[in-house]
Amino acid sequence: MLDQTLLALASAAGIAVASAAGTDAWQGMRRRVAQILGRGGAEERVVLERLDGVVVELGRAGPEVRDQVRARVVAAWETRFHDLLDGADDERRAELVRHLNDLISYGNQARGEAHAGEGGLAVHGIVDIHADRGSAAAGVMGDVTIGNPPRPGPADS
Repeated sequence: MLDQTLLALASAAGIAVASAAGTDAWQGMRRRVAQILGRGGAEERVVLERLDGVVVELGRAGPEVRDQVRARVVAAWETRFHDLLDGADDERRAELVRHLNDLISYGNQARGEAHAGEGGLAVHGIVDIHADRGSAAAGVMGDVTIGNPPRPGPADS
């Protein structure tokens, strides 16, 4: 049984696949998914065929059912990634986690989303940060001291 982190990873990977379908990022996403799930040979061709079916299915869906179709696509690919993670030994699972995180990052970058690592600030849009009256302002701020530093003296020499 997978823990919550791995369940969330499988879900995010499913969302990444559905979100990339029909976009400029699709060919790259398609290739990455096939490599992760197919592992070469005939299995990879089957995965590619399923991925091609995603684009067709979403393309045929009218506006009134597009969200439902997209939800089914997400669920289907989430299940595939879940099963892959669930069936892997610890070493293979660690490798899959890296590949799925890369897949998700690729999908996010392709959609133009901003991302930052721990302690960073990611912005997709306009940010206006300013300080006044002796205050400090920043998007990400570590230890900050406001005021005048102590005068150097004999103890500081």
